[in-house]
Amino acid sequence: MAFVLTEEQQMLRDSALAFASEKLPVSQLRNLRSKGETFDRAAWKEMAELGFAGVLVPEEFGGSGFGYVGLGQVLEAQGRTIASSPLLSTAMIGASALTLAGNTKQKSDYLPKIASGDLIVALAVDEGPHHDPSHIAVAAKKSGSGYSLSGEKRYVVNGPEADLLIVAARTEKGITLFLVPGDSKGVARTALKTLDSHSAANIAFTGVEVGADAVLGAADQGAGTLDAILDRARIGLAAEMLGASDAAFEMTSDYLKVRKQFGQLIGSFQSLQHRAAIMFTELELTRSCVAAALEALDRNANNISEMASLAKARAGETLHLVSNETVQMHG
Repeated sequence: MAFVLTEEQQMLRDSALAFASEKLPVSQLRNLRSKGETFDRAAWKEMAELGFAGVLVPEEFGGSGFGYVGLGQVLEAQGRTIASSPLLSTAMIGASALTLAGNTKQKSDYLPKIASGDLIVALAVDEGPHHDPSHIAVAAKKSGSGYSLSGEKRYVVNGPEADLLIVAARTEKGITLFLVPGDSKGVARTALKTLDSHSAANIAFTGVEVGADAVLGAADQGAGTLDAILDRARIGLAAEMLGASDAAFEMTSDYLKVRKQFGQLIGSFQSLQHRAAIMFTELELTRSCVAAALEALDRNANNISEMASLAKARAGETLHLVSNETVQMHG
């Protein structure tokens, strides 16, 4: 598939790359880690002011409605510096969920706040040590005119600071998605210390009362919506992984051109040239897969799930290859 960014998309990409390099470098993540912080709120506000948080939000709700290809460029730029921000959980997952299944009031209440950077959203799905969206035990029982939620979600990305939680719970006849304010009575969060210093939490729900208006989409019919949201999340994550892989490859390529061994540049060694060529080829394949997946979202193709799986699998394998080779080639 031939894929070329439009002039506007290229401008967004350039802006995102410049911002990530200047305001979200790897050194910033190290600084946050040393202070015990998970992301820079001032930088997040700047991202929102630049329009990054509202790329998927329709214009009538304060965003630009620029589409998934556009947001993919921002996610890729952020991935290049392994930046910690609520971009994926809020601008990709949160905005997608509300756009896909929200009613007019829910969109009016939350989408403008996402676009302005005033609302952080987290998707609460998993309940065990592994990702398994088919296993939902958190129960939502009828309580008056609303529901009462009980159970625990594990490893909720951006869970510690989320203002709004999208909770997948089991109702009488199926899975239902609920919009739960983070400060609701009965919500208890335990922040996790992660290996990559990104934000996550385990969240317990003890008799959390929500009204019928908290249902996102239709009651008992949230499984399909959850699948669609997760497909978008996987494609967004693939874009981030592509950025990280690309940055690691560039770092390695530059090093091969300056490091000398036995009086020669190591980039002249045929064995290393072959390994670099393999990395480059895998990166180009991954770039095509991610681009095709983002484009499929924008045209609402009927094979989004397949494209999401392809992009995520390809990006994961490529990042594993390139990061290992980066370590080896730097000695």
